[in-house]
Amino acid sequence: MGNRGRIVVPSEVRARAGLAEGTPMVLVESSDGLVLLTRSQLKERVRRNLAGLDLVEGLLSERRREAAQEDAA
Repeated sequence: MGNRGRIVVPSEVRARAGLAEGTPMVLVESSDGLVLLTRSQLKERVRRNLAGLDLVEGLLSERRREAAQEDAA
């Protein structure tokens, strides 16, 4: 890392990853450390993490519980 906080990615790594000048990158802090991803890589990671989850049913169940608690009060 440079003195201005800039990270240099070696040209060989950029070539393998298909990175070009101006490619938007996202720095993610995880329990394993820092992960540098392109936006498309981040979107794919989020999709994998959410795969199989029924978010709508989860929200509806939560709302039903809250409504039942309100009705009981």
